[in-house]
Amino acid sequence: MKAATTALRLGVNIDHVATIRNARGEAYPDPARAAEVAMLAGADGITAHLREDRRHISDGDIDSLASLTRQRGRPLNLEMAVTPEMEAIALAHRPHAACLVPERREEVTTEGGLDAAGQHNRLAPVVASLKAAGIRVSLFIEPDPIQIAAAHAVGAQVVELHTGAYCLAVRERRPEASALLQRLRDAAAQASGLGLEVHAGHGIDYETVSAVAAIPEVAELNIGHFLIGEAIFTGLEAAIRRMRLLMDAARTTAGSRTSSREAVA
Repeated sequence: MKAATTALRLGVNIDHVATIRNARGEAYPDPARAAEVAMLAGADGITAHLREDRRHISDGDIDSLASLTRQRGRPLNLEMAVTPEMEAIALAHRPHAACLVPERREEVTTEGGLDAAGQHNRLAPVVASLKAAGIRVSLFIEPDPIQIAAAHAVGAQVVELHTGAYCLAVRERRPEASALLQRLRDAAAQASGLGLEVHAGHGIDYETVSAVAAIPEVAELNIGHFLIGEAIFTGLEAAIRRMRLLMDAARTTAGSRTSSREAVA
């Protein structure tokens, strides 16, 4: 297994800044301003989900975020449904990355991973189109061997493993948390072995970030809802800086343990 010594990137999802703005129909708080704060606080990139019903992020937000991240030399990760409309928007803006996610209008948030195995013929041409435009393509999937193999088969360069089940089990103190964490570890190793870059996200908070960050194959975490919620109490900059410290500490500790085991061996 590869030692966990490489830096772990943090992508901050600013969707719910727009949720708060839209609750009153005002122009504030501005997601672009949140993105500025996030990058100054240690975010390596910005994630935004342009939903079909525009419930939070708007087309204008994507315009602003695409311009801002280019100016700052940071990647924009556009989360998007697999639809002709979203494909056209991605091709027009050409973000650094596009993460293809399942989307249902009635859901509160993204529930579960994309069925890459069952949607090969739908996904493959969209993946090819985005890649041809120079966009790095990720699939948001469950940590399942079949889905990982399918993501590789459709041509994705990245998989983002859905960490929601593990994080919820930890918060609810359920005994299956350890098995769900091992499932994430196994999935990350499988994906990396296929040449896929591994990201992880959904439901991660201060309590769960360390275990996920310690998985050596994971190159990036995408965290949003918890950070925006915590910002109410501590401020966005402080919330992100603490998350960044926890991530870095977990990666450093995991790397030290791996190096020690290798030295003994």
